[in-house]
This record gives sequence, C-alpha cells and structure tokens, in this order.
Amino acid sequence: MQYLACIFFVMFSFQKKEPIPVLIIDGFSNHDWKQTSELTKRILEESGRFKVAIFTIPPDDSTWQPPAFKQYAVVIQNTNNIFNLAIRWPRKVEQELEDYVRKGGSLYVLHSGNNAFPHWEEYNKMIGIGWRSRTTGYAIQVDSNKHIVRIPPGAGEGTGHGSRFNAVVQILNLHPVNKGYPAQWKTASTEVYNYPRGPAENLTVLSFAYDSSATHKMWPVEWIVKYGKGHVYSSSMGHLWKGETYPLSYRCIGFQTTMIRVTEWLATGKVSYPVPANFPTADEISLRDKEDYPALH
Repeated sequence: MQYLACIFFVMFSFQKKEPIPVLIIDGFSNHDWKQTSELTKRILEESGRFKVAIFTIPPDDSTWQPPAFKQYAVVIQNTNNIFNLAIRWPRKVEQELEDYVRKGGSLYVLHSGNNAFPHWEEYNKMIGIGWRSRTTGYAIQVDSNKHIVRIPPGAGEGTGHGSRFNAVVQILNLHPVNKGYPAQWKTASTEVYNYPRGPAENLTVLSFAYDSSATHKMWPVEWIVKYGKGHVYSSSMGHLWKGETYPLSYRCIGFQTTMIRVTEWLATGKVSYPVPANFPTADEISLRDKEDYPALH
C-alpha cells in the first residue's frame, strides 16, 4: 500500500504535464512478448509520466512499417529472433531506427531484445553487448576489484546463463538512474548473463551481479551505450517466460522503479521519479502484490 500511495502522489504531482510518448515494438520472441509488453505499459503509465503505444509486427509481412520513431521520446525493443534468424525487421526499418538513435533518440532494449539480430551490425553497436557466440566481439566481465575485463573473441565462452535466482545487484557507476539506490540491492528471480559479447564500444556498465548459479563470476546487469547523439539502455532484468503470469521478476519493486527511472532518463536526460521507501535491500527482495494486475491471473 505504501508503494501505491507513492504512485498516486507522483501521478497527482505530474498530472498537469504532458505524458512522455513511448513506443514498444513487439510481435515475435521466444519469451512471452505479449505479457511483457502489457506489463511494461502498465508499469510505465501508472507512474503518471508516460503514454505508451504498442506496435505489434504483423505476421508474414516483410514490408511492415512502424509509426514514425521520431514521434516518440523512447522506443522499447521487445522482439527476439534467437531461434529463427530468418525473421528480421525490413532493412528500411533497421535504417530508420539507426537514424533515430544516431540523431538523439533513445532505445530501451528489454531483456531478451539483446538476444536478437546478430546479422545487424549497427544494432550490435547500439546494444554494445548481448547474447552472442564465442567468436563474436568482446565479453565484458567485472573482476574482484570492480574493474572491467574485456575478454577477446574466441576466449572464454559464448553468452549463457544459469538458473534464475535472487541476484544482488551492485552499483558500479553512479548515474541519475541509480541515484539514491543502496550500493547493493536484491532483485527477484533474475537471469545473470555470463559472457555477454559485442563490440562493447562507448559502453558504461551501471551495475553487475555475482553469478552464483553457473560461473561464480561477476557480470554486467545493466549498461548504457552512447550511439551518435542518442543513448541505449540494456539489462538482463525483466525475464518473463511462456506460461508465467506476472512473475516475481516483474513484481520486483527494484526492477519496476528502475524501468520507470531509465525511461524517464532516456526521454529527458533527468530523473525525478522517487526511490520508494520499500525499495529492496542487499538482504531482502521487495515485491508488488500479484493482485495489483488482476486481469493477468
């Protein structure tokens, strides 16, 4: 209830401002992309700051066109072709997204979105690191001194993850998104990607976690990339698998708060959304009630 009271206060405070336009693109993924988009839309809109449109790519249409990217302050990428590389965006749409971000637009790559499109060179540059093969790009690791280690192509492994667990997110670089956060906080039922790979250019790791389920090493959880005049945010948080309904990973107050603050920062360069009093600690997760979204269960 305390969390909901905070939301209502924020909504009242911002009700006179025009909502920030956000576009989610979905339509195919090995994850539950429909529910992921719906939950993302609800989380963002209940903050009182955003108006979210969802564009679903029509099946069996190789000539589709989304709404004009420039109409939106942030584009959220929620498609993934990891198991069917033949499914792609039309080249014209790829170029439009490249141009949008290069000229100052903002892209939020939502969880499995960074598994997508290994063929797309500029997308690889935009996401910095993602789910890629052992021979592709540099893998980014965090060592025991909290220094970034760049593992060259062919060394180490391809990207993977172990079982989901309650990972302790550790802040590596202070940023408006994590201002006011504890230095460590626990997020529920998340995947920590090991050996995330890519060009890793113009990349800043915001946070990392110790992978207790597989490699027993530390890997990035959140990172941002400067691409031209624009910014791209990626994170392994936000997993929502088929057959799940409003799972712990999405009910995590730390994840929801971060999603809102990231989207606000991408849109405006600033963050005013408050850190709630019941934000997770290093020792305890903190969850929304499942009944908050009754239509989903």
